[in-house]
Amino acid sequence: MKEFIAYILQFGNLNSQQIELVSKKAKEMELHKDEYFVEAGKTLKRVGFVVEGVFRICYYNNKGEEITRYFIDENHLLLNPYNNEPLSEYIQAATDCRIITFSNSDWEEISATIVGWEAIVQKIIQKTLVEKLERRSPLVEQDATTRYLKFMEKFPTLVNRIPLSYIASYLGITQSSLSRIRKNIR
Repeated sequence: MKEFIAYILQFGNLNSQQIELVSKKAKEMELHKDEYFVEAGKTLKRVGFVVEGVFRICYYNNKGEEITRYFIDENHLLLNPYNNEPLSEYIQAATDCRIITFSNSDWEEISATIVGWEAIVQKIIQKTLVEKLERRSPLVEQDATTRYLKFMEKFPTLVNRIPLSYIASYLGITQSSLSRIRKNIR
């Protein structure tokens, strides 16, 4: 829980009673590799904070191929900014994960009780969007080797933690191409 409170305090101030309220509403949860935090077509019924592990956001294209769109690692929130709308993608544990969760109703209660909570959450969402753009945008027009090198630069802790198939999917290349690239840059 201390990780979540430290994270929140980067974006705004909370007094001891507010921290106590947030702590009371939190539940710790573990997901094993390949388990889903939420599946496509379902609504996200809770907010999560990644304490340990890596999640991936993925979907299936019209050919039935699994595509990894993004990775979420430690000290990031798992939330749906479009409340109650079903997700079009899966949020899946890429490694064993430990997370802190809040039911949507508890999250709303925290928001209604703590003045400034929404401002904190908006700052977090803004930071996340900027990170996402910085990590994703350069990958679009680069060759596969450059994309992999950029991936290692932007996600330095993930390369040896998640399956190569997920990285290849994220980069838009085959696993055999990724293996060749890795062999050539060693």
